[in-house]
Amino acid sequence: MKFFLDTANLEELRKGAAWGVVDGVTTNPSLIAKEGVPMREQVAAICSIVNGPISAEVVATDFEGMVKEGREVAKIHPNIVVKCPLTRAGIQACSTLSKDGIPVNATLCFSPGQALLAAKAGAWCVSPFVGRLDDLGLEGMALIRDICRIYANYGFKTQVLAASLRSPLHVVQAAEAGAHIGTMPFKVLDQLFNHPLTDKGLDQFLKDYARAFQEAPTGRE
Repeated sequence: MKFFLDTANLEELRKGAAWGVVDGVTTNPSLIAKEGVPMREQVAAICSIVNGPISAEVVATDFEGMVKEGREVAKIHPNIVVKCPLTRAGIQACSTLSKDGIPVNATLCFSPGQALLAAKAGAWCVSPFVGRLDDLGLEGMALIRDICRIYANYGFKTQVLAASLRSPLHVVQAAEAGAHIGTMPFKVLDQLFNHPLTDKGLDQFLKDYARAFQEAPTGRE
């Protein structure tokens, strides 16, 4: 499963990229607004840090506006994936942009039926939101499993991008469910490293090493 960072913060992206495990980035209007920098400028900066698919979302809500904006956003960098919401206008725009050779991330997916529409419209990927379904008392990960099974049934090329992953457990479950991509906040990626036995084991190794060499004779008398 590919790892994407769900952030527009350049410092977080630099840290994640330095580890060598980040394959791409997802952004949205909320994340861009949080950084206080114009979208085109911030997305261009992100593309200079991470060499992989970078999702940038349109803010228009009508078909013509989404297509126009999507074409402009795609010009920022060859790695741009245009995010369109899973609305009627969004799916129509997805179909048009996909036919133009522009990859589209069909976002805000909450049902298998919506995911089918995204695949039929030629989306590069679909983004089911796990955490937001969990908030409603539903099993968000079940949606990932359902979509993966449906796509496999018919050989759809659309990738499943598990979004709204809020914990390391979510990441592992998404991988087990067969998601092609998991996008997560930086803090979740960072938490994947953590395990008390790793820390304990490393501490013991270093103590044993230091003790052995500190106690070893330095030479013959």
